[in-house]
Amino acid sequence: MKKIAVIGAGAMGSAFTVPCLDNKNEVSLIGTHLENSLIDEMKNNNNYHPGLKINLSKDLKITKFENINSVFKSEIDIIVAAVSSLGINWFAKEISKYYKNNHPIVLLTKGLSLENNKITTLSEKVKKILQKDGHKSVNISPIKGPCLANGLANKIRTGTVIANEDIKKAEFLKNIISTDYYSTEISNDAVGVEVCGAIKNIYSMLIGASEGLSSINASTNIKSKFFLNTAASLVHRSISEMIRFVKHLGGKNETVYGLAGLGDLYVSAIGGRNSQMGKYLGQGHLYREAKLKFMKDITVEGAELALEIGPSILKNFKSNDYPLMFSIIDTICSNKKLEIKW
Repeated sequence: MKKIAVIGAGAMGSAFTVPCLDNKNEVSLIGTHLENSLIDEMKNNNNYHPGLKINLSKDLKITKFENINSVFKSEIDIIVAAVSSLGINWFAKEISKYYKNNHPIVLLTKGLSLENNKITTLSEKVKKILQKDGHKSVNISPIKGPCLANGLANKIRTGTVIANEDIKKAEFLKNIISTDYYSTEISNDAVGVEVCGAIKNIYSMLIGASEGLSSINASTNIKSKFFLNTAASLVHRSISEMIRFVKHLGGKNETVYGLAGLGDLYVSAIGGRNSQMGKYLGQGHLYREAKLKFMKDITVEGAELALEIGPSILKNFKSNDYPLMFSIIDTICSNKKLEIKW
């Protein structure tokens, strides 16, 4: 049995506690400083999570961030980052107060960052912050793949990949969190796995827009019935661009064909928030209009990523190499209608 501290009480962080507890671990779910009302609501309602719409295990320890000291008084074996990409700086600075050299950090957060005009992984960002605070040896393993939080919370069969340059460290985590319904693969391509987990959000928006993009002249009814030809074409082109992008940042081609790439792209494209935003963009809505009107309080990771690294990509990459990526980034950053030069 290991002691696991999950920081971030959103849907994914909370769902991740389910297999951890089923593996007989002692698990604490710690809300961020912005989640006090959520923590109160859960504790007052038998651990009922309003986002997941289920009661989490009575064995799950739920606490506000202000009480994090009491959690870390005992020896924590694994720290899990389940915050938004915008909160990753905050996460790193806070856990730096408790971090011990080479202690396992699991990164559920998906995204990339821009540091000195250079695109970098969130793992690298956390590592630099901890090293700056004097932690010489930092051990971070991103976990990515086709995992919708509601499915995992309800113990639907799910496959993900744990990545670490030291494959033994990935194997260590695999043995702690895997269950009969939550299966994990391991990889030493930490960069490729993390980059895939981030940029698939951009491409899933494009695939989500496929119905609207499927024809200039066909009626809405016809497009709704037969847009899958267009969707399939966009999947193919997306994977081709993802391979090029992952390779450019130092990852492996084959990672794109695995759970973190193709697998995650599939599940996001057919039912995720990024795909939903893409549908609105495909219908002709501007990004800011669609966000305010339809998805005001919903995090759209692909759009946030486009706004974070998009300007650098438009400036430093070649549009001929990434025509789809350029289209969606320009659409979001310039707040203009989505167009693809077929």
